[in-house]
Amino acid sequence: MAPRTDTLLIAKGSNDIALLPRMANRHGLIAGATGTGKTVTLRVLAEQFSRIGVPVFMADVKGDLSGMAMPGGDRPEPNERAKQLGIKDFAFESCPTVFWDVFGNQGHPVRATVSEMGPLLLSRVLNLNDVQSGVLTLLFKIADDNGLLLLDLKDLRAMAQFAGENAAAFKTEYGNISAASIGSIQRGLVAIEEQGGGSFFGEPAIDLNDLIQTGPGGRGVINILAADKLMQSPKLYATFLLWMLSELYENLPEMGDPEKPKLVFFFDEAHLLFEDAPKVLEDKIEQVVRLIRSKGVGVYFVTQNPLDVPDAVLGQLGNRVQHALRAFTPRDQKAVRSAADTFRASPGLDVTKAITELGVGEALVSLLDAKGSPAPVERALICPPGSRLTPLSAEERTTVIKGSVLYGHYEKTVDRESAYEKLKAKAAAQQAEEAQPENQKGRTAEPRSDASKIFGAMVTSAAHAMGSQLGRQIIRGVLGSILGGGKRR
Repeated sequence: MAPRTDTLLIAKGSNDIALLPRMANRHGLIAGATGTGKTVTLRVLAEQFSRIGVPVFMADVKGDLSGMAMPGGDRPEPNERAKQLGIKDFAFESCPTVFWDVFGNQGHPVRATVSEMGPLLLSRVLNLNDVQSGVLTLLFKIADDNGLLLLDLKDLRAMAQFAGENAAAFKTEYGNISAASIGSIQRGLVAIEEQGGGSFFGEPAIDLNDLIQTGPGGRGVINILAADKLMQSPKLYATFLLWMLSELYENLPEMGDPEKPKLVFFFDEAHLLFEDAPKVLEDKIEQVVRLIRSKGVGVYFVTQNPLDVPDAVLGQLGNRVQHALRAFTPRDQKAVRSAADTFRASPGLDVTKAITELGVGEALVSLLDAKGSPAPVERALICPPGSRLTPLSAEERTTVIKGSVLYGHYEKTVDRESAYEKLKAKAAAQQAEEAQPENQKGRTAEPRSDASKIFGAMVTSAAHAMGSQLGRQIIRGVLGSILGGGKRR
């Protein structure tokens, strides 16, 4: 049976409140205090997208979304809500689901190469200041110029050590590389590895096309990232999701305004994306969100407080579901007023007052109409989800993982020759040459720069690397063309 393509019923107030598929890539916001029903709203939206053949990506930060792989019926609340709202065709049903996990324990392993992640985002993960970030950028530049592939953390660690030991030789061509900055980078890398984040960097890197799949009956696949452990490293979590968004933007073709999204991306705990973010990164995030719409990707931020999202981003979120907010502190009161001001007024509804009175599963909802204008806000009850509310058992999750067509591909790690191996071989060759008698040592036919002397015989292998598919990935750009870098070819 072909998937439906009609409106997506989200909530019911005095009227049915439905999301138009062709307006779904105009992005959205799900906000509200803890325990007010944001997760159920996320579920309902994801299920509705899946039913019309739109794949979804979401992070499971609390470990309670895995039940979407099974039909509901485990709890009485959905049936009761369906009867309350008069939904006659309500049925319990599962969604085609694929589980992912950076650590490889609760889903298919998710990896990216260090080169793909790039210096801007890595600087944030490593907690580097501007000077240290500049040195990290130089490390990438030196590696790029010499065909050294930065695939995993040991490659970057070796590159940092090598550049630090030869800082004087690199100074004229690349600039100052201070020992203090190299030390900060190395300490940051150790911290990431201690948190378990080292398993994220390497190969095979995730092919984001594997997220854009449909299952039985043409339903969109729900991709669920196990993020309960990842959330213990908040910056790695936020940076990873931002990297995924930027890669989607760089690699997906332009679609204009499609009849329905190509993919919907839910960014839970969205405040972590903007927390302590430097202005340059915040600007890039705003650009990614603004431009990715033309690639057919809808981005939905899920957060407790609308003030967590900068105004430049918030203004792009046309579809709004606002759950209850508390107004105990001046900041809380400001958040309530700000949230109320973003809605198109509705006669007879005091939005500011209503936000503090909403019950669990109740929300103020405003979705875009056929002309792309926000509809008047309405107080409504969110529709019930059809999938199971109880999380899967470990055995059930394993069955789903092993039943996936992707099983076996990402589970096998690849460790090809890259910067670590080449620099190790270079050091060994240099030691062997130094051990030779003086009259047997190789001579340089003509003068070369200090930096060129350092790499010596690596030029041939560098040219080979740059000619390979993987070598061309060095010409990355984290946040790609937005930062002026080239796209992967």
